[in-house]
Amino acid sequence: MKKTALVTGAEGFIGSHLVRFLQSKRWNVVATYYLPDTTLPPEMWEDPVGTFESNIMGSLHLLEAVRHMKRRPVLVSACSSAEYGHVPASCIPVVEEQPLRPLHPYGISKVCLDLLAHQYFLDFEIPTVNLRLFNTTGPGKTNDAPSDFVRQLIRIKKGLQPPVIEVGNLQPHRAFLDVNDTVRGFYLAALKGRRGEAYNLCATKTHKIGELLSRAMGLSGVKAKVRQVSRLMRPSDERIIFGNTEKFRRDTGWKPMFSIDQTLGSMLEYWDPVLQSAGKDDGSNQKSRWPGFALPGQNSD
Repeated sequence: MKKTALVTGAEGFIGSHLVRFLQSKRWNVVATYYLPDTTLPPEMWEDPVGTFESNIMGSLHLLEAVRHMKRRPVLVSACSSAEYGHVPASCIPVVEEQPLRPLHPYGISKVCLDLLAHQYFLDFEIPTVNLRLFNTTGPGKTNDAPSDFVRQLIRIKKGLQPPVIEVGNLQPHRAFLDVNDTVRGFYLAALKGRRGEAYNLCATKTHKIGELLSRAMGLSGVKAKVRQVSRLMRPSDERIIFGNTEKFRRDTGWKPMFSIDQTLGSMLEYWDPVLQSAGKDDGSNQKSRWPGFALPGQNSD
């Protein structure tokens, strides 16, 4: 008998990859769609109500539905490292026991989701597992440093922009996890994660943002000048964001399989055919080529 998974937000970046992963495991996948939440601070403050409605109320309705089921499925919730807020340097890599002190509506909403899921485990014995996601990137990702670098390099290669890469702050260190390792984490959390627990899901090595740019340039073979522009600079940027994953690795056997060079290479391969010509679709809405989600009539393998 095939196992069945409900994936909410199945057209999103991680959700679409998760759908494809589960299909490759021969699971039945039921996909749902909703307006994606945002992790960009300016947009969070522009619509904090929308952020809470997306991240809390949708999840609360799902928890309530499961509470009334006779056969209760495992619920794996996509929580966030934003729940921790500012973490002292002495506490990095951050562990799950670190106090939750979020700095913006998105982080606050994810704390609410984290606590809700845990409370439904305690009160109603619903088998929940919370994954606190750190930086995740890969083919199809937009609005993070690696994807910005890769897309500019492809545009330069195709003659769609001058040989100048615009960047923000290149000094912070980030641990970017390949999306394929992320969705495998969701899978193992459902099968092996301890019910009622929260786990960090993060790469096991950090890289300076400037190093990621150098690696992407080397892999692309594109030579370009690097120009720092004020519009890409944030008022404040944590020096390092890095999570301790020992607990998750111990309980589930998970470990990252993809190197940062493999991730950047797959992103270059994805965006190369998507960014065809100036004035056309920039690829952010390219559903037909979305790497994780098989549309009707397409091969999901």
